[in-house]
Amino acid sequence: MASHSDTLVVFFGATAGANGGKLGSDEREIILLVWQIVDLHEKKVGKLHKCFAKPDTLELTDQCKEETGLTLEDVLNAEPLDKVLEQFQQSVSSEVKCLGRSSYTLLVNGPLVVRQALHPEASKKNLVLPECFFSFVDVRKEFLKCCPNAGSVQKLTLSSMLDYVGLPAVSEQMMGVREVSSMVQLLLCILDEPYNHKFFCVETVNFKFDSGTCSKTEPVDSETVIRARGLPWQSSDQDIARFFKGLNIAKGGVALCLNAQGRRNGEALVRFINSEHRDLALERHKHHMGSRYIEVYKATGEEFLKIAGGTSNEVAQFLSKENQVIIRMRGLPFTATTQEVLSFLGPESPVTDDTEGLLFVKYPDGRPTGDAFVLFSCEEYAQNALKKHKQILGKRYIELFRSTAAEVQQVLNRYMSTPLISTLPPSPIVPVPVLTTPPFLPAASSTRDCVRLRGLPYTAGIEDILEFMGEHTVDIKTHGVHMVLNQQGRPSGDAFIQMKSPDKAFLVAQKCHKKTMKDRYVEVFQCSTEEMSIVLMGGTLNRSGLSPPPCKLPCLSPPAAYAAFPTPPAILSEAALYQPPLLAAPRPPQTTVHSPAHTLAYYPPQPHLYMNMNMNYTAYYPSPPVSPSTVSYFAAPPGAMAAAVAAQAHPVAAQAHPAAAAASSVLPQPGALVRMQGLPYNTGVKDILSFFQGYQSRILQLCTLEKTPNQLLSLAGENCITVPVHLKTFS
Repeated sequence: MASHSDTLVVFFGATAGANGGKLGSDEREIILLVWQIVDLHEKKVGKLHKCFAKPDTLELTDQCKEETGLTLEDVLNAEPLDKVLEQFQQSVSSEVKCLGRSSYTLLVNGPLVVRQALHPEASKKNLVLPECFFSFVDVRKEFLKCCPNAGSVQKLTLSSMLDYVGLPAVSEQMMGVREVSSMVQLLLCILDEPYNHKFFCVETVNFKFDSGTCSKTEPVDSETVIRARGLPWQSSDQDIARFFKGLNIAKGGVALCLNAQGRRNGEALVRFINSEHRDLALERHKHHMGSRYIEVYKATGEEFLKIAGGTSNEVAQFLSKENQVIIRMRGLPFTATTQEVLSFLGPESPVTDDTEGLLFVKYPDGRPTGDAFVLFSCEEYAQNALKKHKQILGKRYIELFRSTAAEVQQVLNRYMSTPLISTLPPSPIVPVPVLTTPPFLPAASSTRDCVRLRGLPYTAGIEDILEFMGEHTVDIKTHGVHMVLNQQGRPSGDAFIQMKSPDKAFLVAQKCHKKTMKDRYVEVFQCSTEEMSIVLMGGTLNRSGLSPPPCKLPCLSPPAAYAAFPTPPAILSEAALYQPPLLAAPRPPQTTVHSPAHTLAYYPPQPHLYMNMNMNYTAYYPSPPVSPSTVSYFAAPPGAMAAAVAAQAHPVAAQAHPAAAAASSVLPQPGALVRMQGLPYNTGVKDILSFFQGYQSRILQLCTLEKTPNQLLSLAGENCITVPVHLKTFS
């Protein structure tokens, strides 16, 4: 930005704590201001002024006393900072007017006094700074323009710059006066021959934070991004910008992070305009926002784009209106309409552009999530809306809180990228044989070679568990860490770990029991794979023993359209149909085989895909991999599967009539096999058909698996039904 000022005010400030290169890093208050005016045209110097400021905390550190030579008595009777700033503005304005000049700009030795001391303190004390403190000139950068070989900006000091141009060091004892006098001498030197320097470039401080959107394709420099942790959950982007007051945040550069449940987790990613501001932000590590201290760490541009980046045109259009206050509504009834929401907010909170200022968050298939974002044109309307917090709409109370453009983008990204079944490609699916037993899936056993972790933080991941295990990590079996989520797809606070031997499991239970993880102690118990499997299938394990999984499990919506192709008869064992519970272990490496006929197949035709045929309830909730699988959905070939199961259920009939069995092995109709678990023991065919009311005419085959003396595995209480692909899948 070009400077049209004809007067410079050489400015210095000191705090009650660290000064020099660490000025402002300890949140100490300003106790001393020193300034002197220099007329650039006449090259005249005004009177040197010195003012003490009384801090709210009457305490000076030993470092401050040593560096500044001040004592507590010097500042005890001084005016508070706001009065000193008024005195500064009046004094400078009067002196500039006497010189016949119209404007002035601050000249400082580095940006710390303005960016790291003055603005943060004024923000905390709700002081309105004069406009002159939003622009300044750095004497070190201006000196480098005249003497480019003097060294880097970071290494330049006033004494080294004076020595470089051959000027003697100032002998003044008092800090502040010495600093200002040195800057004045240096300034007059570069204004004169042979330099004849002109001041055209001025650094600025943003008056306010500008919200906006960020595209996923936008390049973001990793040297400009930080992660702030420990934020109050109700913090908005403006609160975070206020915490970093004095530093320039890029437009839309605050992204609040959400947890797996879509709630704020107390973290935010902040993007600054350059690396210099990012480095200054890192110096505010463990500074306070209210009564909470905030941790500040480095982050990457990739992390920022993952949170704040978006590609939705609907979101871009919604956020295209600038200078709007965004409010998030959570807990809306799924049947709530736009008019009902507008009526709920009332005439005292008019929404920007009426219905266009309201954005409902939906799943890819159009189902509502219960969230919405609302735009208001001013702070007053937003405050009126926030007064509706936890008021009733329909039969539900609605939560309202401030939001950000980045949060809108993040919430939409989260729900729109959810791997819902309806998002599967409509192209035909290549039939895949079901693997009977994945190589790392545990078999139920009474051997107590597992441990159960209870009371985990809800944000804990597998990496946190491995760190918690410490030296015992080497004793964990491959793919042996299993996270347990509840039926809503949210972390339950439990996990199971398979150890290499019962002795190792016992040792872990002894050593790690009640160790802390993220400020929570975690209980560790030794258990068997049988107990683990029951819990992963939805049962409970407590002091009273094991309880089987409940009969009623949540329902899912099937794919919108599926097609299956007749394939040769396949033999499906009972072990293949009734697979062990899916565990939260990573998939083994896979290589996709591309078929010329079906290049868009969702599942590659590999025999080692043990998860592809299982729809998990957690698909509706973006979470880590989860156990158990509550619904089994076999895409193809339904006829072969049903025939194989029927042949195993009635082996004698299959031997007596092999032709009939072969004829029934492949059905001409496209269909799917649905498994029903938890049926009452007295359930009959009529009960099942009644359950499928409205779909009876489309049921192709029903096979009841009962416990018989000839069967080794008890399958009582379960049925297999071949149904059309559009039928609702349930368990």
